[in-house]
Amino acid sequence: MRPLYKLLFKLFGWKVNGAIPVSLKQYVMIVAPHTSNWDFFVGLAARSILEIDTKYVAKKELFRFPFGWIFRSLGGFPVDRSKNNNFVDAVADLFNEHDRFSICITPEGTRSYAPKWKTGFYYIAQKANIPVVMVAFDYGRKEVKVEAPYYLTGDMDKDIEFMLAYYRNVKGKFPEKGIR
Repeated sequence: MRPLYKLLFKLFGWKVNGAIPVSLKQYVMIVAPHTSNWDFFVGLAARSILEIDTKYVAKKELFRFPFGWIFRSLGGFPVDRSKNNNFVDAVADLFNEHDRFSICITPEGTRSYAPKWKTGFYYIAQKANIPVVMVAFDYGRKEVKVEAPYYLTGDMDKDIEFMLAYYRNVKGKFPEKGIR
């Protein structure tokens, strides 16, 4: 599939800038801004082009019949957003169970404008003692931008503000729904 994704990116004028260090065995990837269903397809293409096997989380409704098997086969994990369960602990445990593991999370938690990010990704990275890799889907520049791993300082407000600043000038498919 990689050659096909590379060809499609080239035909549509998209590019991938940056890479995940090969030596980085575990990380939480955050992708933003998440403003469109098209982000899923851009993400699949970028994942293939980058040659990484990052899993992802998505709302549980996507994993129902008839398409659930497709999302699972593409590396998806369903999340029940209505329950306050041990999602953070469950995902952090996956890092303890696998030598190589990464998961992609959209910190907004929705395609709509979110004035405040969900913080599960932060707690997962903190609990598993792993870095966060910031990835931007910039539709304005037709670019998937991969930033160097960011190691949390333990000051969540400072870390989140640093990450928000990284994304503020990135244009999602629908900029009005993006990060402000």
